[in-house]
Amino acid sequence: MRDLTIGALSKRTGVKVPTIRYYEQIGLMPPVPRTESGRRSYGGDDLKRLGFIRHARNLGFEIEEIRQLIALSGDPDQPCADADAIARRHLAEIDDRIARLTALRGEIARMVDHGRHGAIAECRVIEVLADHGQCADPAH
Repeated sequence: MRDLTIGALSKRTGVKVPTIRYYEQIGLMPPVPRTESGRRSYGGDDLKRLGFIRHARNLGFEIEEIRQLIALSGDPDQPCADADAIARRHLAEIDDRIARLTALRGEIARMVDHGRHGAIAECRVIEVLADHGQCADPAH
């Protein structure tokens, strides 16, 4: 049954209306039938798919990864190896981001902790930002 308007779908999933339209435009959401008045008419499958997309986006998956995962979900009897591979790549990217953020946090903490807390002319934060060579981790 297709009795959900785009506004109702938005409220049920927490996805904004322009985002739903965007997902339709790029093919993540299938085209939906329209009523005689031209309004989009969504059903339960659309609600599930949009929930899947939203959850994947909340977990940081990129649009192309989600597109691949949706395609994989269309063939439920195939092995899970391809979906696992996508998730493993995503996990590796998260680990890389965490490592970079940890290095950034450490550098900022050193700037603040070793500051002189006097005038700007003696400010450690300004000194380090002006001279990357003073950073403890040049790879940040």
